[in-house]
Amino acid sequence: MARYADKVVIVTGGSKGIGRGIVTAFVENGSKVVFCARGSAAGEALEAELNPKGPGCCKFLSCDMNKEDDIQRLVSVTVELFGHVDCVVNNAGWHPPHKPTDDTSAQEFKDLLNLNLVSYFLTSKFALPHLRQRQGNIINVSSLVASIGQKDAVPYVATKGAIISMTKAMAVDESRYRVRVNCLSPGNVMTPLWEELASQTPDAEAAVREGQNSQLLGRMGSEAECGAAAVFLAADASFCTGIDLLLSGGAELNYGFKSQNPGPV
Repeated sequence: MARYADKVVIVTGGSKGIGRGIVTAFVENGSKVVFCARGSAAGEALEAELNPKGPGCCKFLSCDMNKEDDIQRLVSVTVELFGHVDCVVNNAGWHPPHKPTDDTSAQEFKDLLNLNLVSYFLTSKFALPHLRQRQGNIINVSSLVASIGQKDAVPYVATKGAIISMTKAMAVDESRYRVRVNCLSPGNVMTPLWEELASQTPDAEAAVREGQNSQLLGRMGSEAECGAAAVFLAADASFCTGIDLLLSGGAELNYGFKSQNPGPV
């Protein structure tokens, strides 16, 4: 049964990885999805793949989430196409290669903040007048590392932690309009970005195995599982707002070998 039939959903960064899984899940549940990415090829291919299957439909737009005008156009085109907005999934973002704080410039940090955090704020801001009319909801995709930290990734972790805090603050403000605002925090999910990061290590296969073994369930999550979690927050979690749903396979639980102490000096 289509659990979000005829609802209008915006998904940013929807052409690959977690975003692709989210777009697919909403279309499979009957939604009308407008999704965007900076490059066109993958987005157009996903649109062509999903629309014949239904029961929902999707429309791809090329959009640079670093540009406020592009973000505003994303929302306005959605309303022009479908008349309203029921749900926004803020997903567009990037994980830079791991780098120590000493080697990270202020400009690199600012650029990542703009993409990973400010774009979420602006998409929400432009969509909220429409979401309030429908008592809709916002889903912000953060990351497990916002809660547990990650080595040599201070700017990325900071942006993801800020997403969770912004989610809670926005949930407070928008409750008067019955708009729910929730967060989804995946752990290790096998995506093209994960594969790219693994390829930059000395042993990509070993990096993937280490990623798999970081979960209690002994595997990584899938794009489809991320999509199912997003549909749950939009369609089923009607008494949830301001929450951070961990999609982690238990990676944050139990002890592990974590000491970086080099021993006696």
